[in-house]
Amino acid sequence: MNDTDEQDTGLPRDAARIALTDSAAALLRSLREQHGPLMFHQSGGCCDGSAPMCYPAGEFRTGASDVLLERLAVDGVPEPVGFWMSADQFARWRHTHLTVDVVPGRGSGFSLEAPEGVRFLIRSRLFTDEERARLGE
Repeated sequence: MNDTDEQDTGLPRDAARIALTDSAAALLRSLREQHGPLMFHQSGGCCDGSAPMCYPAGEFRTGASDVLLERLAVDGVPEPVGFWMSADQFARWRHTHLTVDVVPGRGSGFSLEAPEGVRFLIRSRLFTDEERARLGE
């Protein structure tokens, strides 16, 4: 899927839906050095499928049932890291701000951080009224 085919959230580009903790940003810098450009996909499945999965950019095929929530700027990473989510999951989470964090433990064997002994994790909270207004909701 190319940039012209991406399903968009339809929200202002200046309204952030996703943030990274410092530890998540540090891990992304390390993974970028090892694997090149990166991307996330959040499927909303059960077990590890509900965790954000990190892949080399383009390795996970996105389609019409996926939404590009944001292109995350990470200090020390030359290109943005796309964060995709299944459209069904986005419909349920559209009112939440997501923060990508890192915790000890093994996640899925498919996500790039698995061999590092850590896993990415989503922390969420509801948007404030002010944030919802900025997002046009």
